[in-house]
Amino acid sequence: MKHLAGKFIVFDGGEGCGKSTQAALLRQDLELAGMQVLAVHDPGATRIGELIRAILLNPDNTEMAMRCEMLLYMAARAQMMHEKITPALSEGKVVISDRFVSSTLAYQLGGDGLTVDDIKSVAEIAIKGRWPDVTLILDMPTKKSAQRVQPKFLLDFPADVQAQLTKDRIELRSFEYHEDVRRKYLDQAKRDPQRYRVINADRDIEAVRQDVLKQLATLK
Repeated sequence: MKHLAGKFIVFDGGEGCGKSTQAALLRQDLELAGMQVLAVHDPGATRIGELIRAILLNPDNTEMAMRCEMLLYMAARAQMMHEKITPALSEGKVVISDRFVSSTLAYQLGGDGLTVDDIKSVAEIAIKGRWPDVTLILDMPTKKSAQRVQPKFLLDFPADVQAQLTKDRIELRSFEYHEDVRRKYLDQAKRDPQRYRVINADRDIEAVRQDVLKQLATLK
């Protein structure tokens, strides 16, 4: 795994596809091999990024325009690149990110007329041109992945009314929306097969893990 030193690796895919699990397993494998690793989640990983994340995912923020949504994600990434990712890469660490620009190219593409070029041009500024070395898309049927999503936001109701957690603002979107997101992830991989790898996530965790390691073994 020594060839991964200084590499920027992203796990991405639809809700509930196992990104966080596989990112944690890879971090474990790398650290056992003696590698230095920085693991982050997008958006977030910095104080400012976490504040932006709370705004983005709060289900109360129903009036948010898609362009605003896209720009907030990019702002969080700009801060994460500045504080965390760029310094780590310069020190030769392996950076593992749970989501990145590939998420915006799936979730916000097409909204309010946003194009691939629009999103990439803003991303280029936000990340100072430091794109991931590889993006691993964990793909599985939308129905199955949706069943894995665990509610996490507490609605702002009085205590005697508050009954349960709810899904975040993005998770609450329609099944058709999430089906389209899956298609857009696969479209990205088709457009750029050098930087993307699609992994069948509709299998047991260990099978997916082995496939991740196999794909990374070929990374130059």
